[in-house]
Amino acid sequence: MKLSLAIAVLALAFPSAISAQDSTAVSSNGKYPNTVSSGSANVSPFTQKSKRFNDWSVSVGAGVPLVQSADLTSIKNGNGKNLFGYSAYVSIDKAITHAFGINLQYDRGETRQGWFNTKDAAPANASKYQQVAGRTQYDAISILGDINFSNLLRRVDNHSPYRWALHGYAGIGTLAYKAYQKDETGQRLMTEIKPFKLGSFFGQAGAGLKFKVNRRLDIEGRLMYVMTGDDEFDGGGAQYSAVNQREEQVSDNFFNATLGLSLKLGKHESHLMWHDPLQEIYYKLDVLANKKQDIEVCKKGDADNDGVCDDWDRQLDTPAGARVDGAGVALDTDLDGVIDLYDKCVTVPGPADNNGCPVKKDNTVTATAVEQELKNVYFNFNKATIRPESNERLDQAAKIIKENDGKYLLTGHTDVKGNAGYNLKLSQERAAAVVVALENRGVSANVLKSKGVGSAEATIPATASDAERLADRKVTVKAIEDASEWNSIQKKDYTDAPTAKKAVKKAPAKKKKK
Repeated sequence: MKLSLAIAVLALAFPSAISAQDSTAVSSNGKYPNTVSSGSANVSPFTQKSKRFNDWSVSVGAGVPLVQSADLTSIKNGNGKNLFGYSAYVSIDKAITHAFGINLQYDRGETRQGWFNTKDAAPANASKYQQVAGRTQYDAISILGDINFSNLLRRVDNHSPYRWALHGYAGIGTLAYKAYQKDETGQRLMTEIKPFKLGSFFGQAGAGLKFKVNRRLDIEGRLMYVMTGDDEFDGGGAQYSAVNQREEQVSDNFFNATLGLSLKLGKHESHLMWHDPLQEIYYKLDVLANKKQDIEVCKKGDADNDGVCDDWDRQLDTPAGARVDGAGVALDTDLDGVIDLYDKCVTVPGPADNNGCPVKKDNTVTATAVEQELKNVYFNFNKATIRPESNERLDQAAKIIKENDGKYLLTGHTDVKGNAGYNLKLSQERAAAVVVALENRGVSANVLKSKGVGSAEATIPATASDAERLADRKVTVKAIEDASEWNSIQKKDYTDAPTAKKAVKKAPAKKKKK
């Protein structure tokens, strides 16, 4: 079933590969074609009429198969002596490009292996080990990929024609065979495998050297290595038979050396596999180099000397020294309206009155505006909990910060009345609470930090009225410009008190009954 599925996939892929070059997605209404997919404006449907090269051929050949890796071999290596079989092939070849093609190939042949030719009687004076020989008649159908290495790896400076081409082949297929074994008792059929059955799957790979006789005929010498994937191909018999246990390999493989002819079909002068695209390009370049043309350019001159003719210059008064694009327009890399010639910050947009550089914002002004909003932020008595009527001011303060850059330190203050340590703790918590409230409104956590100073900076005496001491109860905002200073400040300057664990009362132990 695996083989049948593989053959079905290959059968579907073959016509798709053949027609892969036939692109008809082009413009036929006179409009500019789609050059994104085609790579060129000079595109047209690829049809039989537009073909310039032949791409079909038929190949036939014959040769000698030699079993190399098996329990009985055709090469003198301890499992047999040199014995020669015969093989023949016929294939239909399709060139997809100048460097790649696909071949549908049929092979038929017979291998001979072991210690004597099965046409002869077993040698009476030989050991039991050497009184075994085999022969295998096989038929195979395979699909081979064909790589033209000579076209693929041709030097760019090689302008000469060539008549030799090195090809590489690899593919898979189905293998049917009858394997016979002969010993002193006679010859008998050991294994028979039908085509397109489970176990008939095989692969082969190799290389061939082609010689171009003329535009119709090629001669090719080819050496393929066939991997059967079957341990009974050599006629050794069943898996655990005495002969089939002479070697540990599980695949009987053989070389197949052949000499063949390829007949190139078609009406064109040249075959695609013998066409070198570089040759054609070089020829056209030589023609252009040798062709004299009197072309008049810049009829109107170049008034601004920017290197772009006035015939198609879109900016005829380009300042001297300015870089321009293909249309003669002075470059403005950051698109801020200041051309690169006058722009002091070429990659960063900025106003013309600042030479194209961005105007640095004064973060001190932003800090003052935020501090003004935070004056009307109120807390519950003796707590760091912000009262609901402060939400509007917090919203406005957050908006100001988000609309401007910079990093800011929020400092909490209290008046001098009360315990100094208590006041310090309260100022720290209230400043941190304001930071949290602003971050909850979308301000980045990386731009705000807090600290508390308690009553250390209070200026109103404790004897003053509550309304007068209100000026000392505040949150101030400072813009921090220096990066090292900012990094030295903690996110907040106090540590949250650990949460006390609730004591768990143990249930009284039950008294044991006596």
